[in-house]
Amino acid sequence: MMSRFPLLLALGLAALGLQGCVARTVASVVTAPVRVVSKGVDLATTSQSEADEARGREIRRREARMGELEREYGKAMDRCDDGDDDACESAKAIRAEMKVLARGIPVDPEDD
Repeated sequence: MMSRFPLLLALGLAALGLQGCVARTVASVVTAPVRVVSKGVDLATTSQSEADEARGREIRRREARMGELEREYGKAMDRCDDGDDDACESAKAIRAEMKVLARGIPVDPEDD
């Protein structure tokens, strides 16, 4: 009978130890669908800060393009003033693009 005691003790300790593993496994299985859905929602939605950052990048891109167009327009107008008809047409096209682009650039409020 004494030789069974260590075996029973080992089995008892193993059963106690496995309870935690089983509990963790059950908890993982139960919460898995919630985690999957939550991750999907996170990937599908854009936070306000992410939207603000994207908007800021787009505005900076438009402002940079506007600067390029202003330089091109100035050069084209100089050539137009010198009598280059093609430059006058180019200046008109550049000005039209500038007008379209300006709609997407917010205007800073003036300080009163």
